[in-house]
Formats: sequence, structure tokens, C-alpha cells
Amino acid sequence: MDIVTIILIAAVVILLALVILLFVKLSGLERKIRTFTKGREGASLESEIKGLFRDNKQLVKNGARNKRDIEDIKDHMLSHVCKVGIVKYDAFHQMGGQLSFALCMLDTEDNGFVLNSVQSADGCYSYIKEIVAGQSAIELGREEQQAFSEALRPRE
Repeated sequence: MDIVTIILIAAVVILLALVILLFVKLSGLERKIRTFTKGREGASLESEIKGLFRDNKQLVKNGARNKRDIEDIKDHMLSHVCKVGIVKYDAFHQMGGQLSFALCMLDTEDNGFVLNSVQSADGCYSYIKEIVAGQSAIELGREEQQAFSEALRPRE
């Protein structure tokens, strides 16, 4: 045998091994492609990707709308009561219970009121004092001040 023949046989064996290796890799790729393109009811990969892009656009649009809605809700909440403090007490130390109370209700800007309901043997009397920007034009009583301080206390 000639040296050229040996080199050619070696080249054929190497090329045959490469062809087998490429055939195995190609089979794996074909299997993966069939899996991706098999979709619902035979839908193609292209239509699946287009559907994902449509869904993504809709999600982005919905996300923007949700963000606007949340901002609107936050703006509306500024004027709603979100801070509350209540103190129960025995106004005349004669009723045998804490039937009187001072209730403070404030919004986020500390605007609101203090309601004082005094229970006595003669009846129940209610008084309200307006709170504007955390200040009352009328001096607050001890229990009213406690309710106001409780309403201002940060919540955990």
C-alpha cells in the first residue's frame, strides 16, 4: 500500500466520523424545532411569537392604565380620613364606666375634627372642634388632645 492510499483512507474515516457526528447534531436540532413549532393545534412558531408580542403590548398598555388609576386613587385618598384616634373616659366620675369619648379623625394633611361626646346623668352632649393643618382654633381638652395625639401617631 502506498502512503497516499493510507492518507486517503484515514481522511475518509475522519470524514465519515464527522458526517455521523453532524447527523446526530442535526437530528437533535430537528427534534427541538419540531417541539417549538408544534404549538396549539399545529400553530407555527411565528404565529406564537406574534401572539406573545400582541400580549406583551396589551400588558404594557394595561400596566400604564393601572398606574394612572393608582395615581388617581392616591390623589382621591388625600381628602379621606386616614388617621383616627379615640379616647374613652368617665367625664364626671359618677357613671361607673367610661361612657364618654373623644374621637379625632384626620386626612393626610391633618385636616378633620375632634368629636367629644360627654355622657352625664342628665344626657349625652356632643361637641365638635375643627382641625385645620393640625391646628384647632379652639383649645382642646385633655381627652381631646390625647385623641388628637393618637391620630397623629405613626402606625406600624
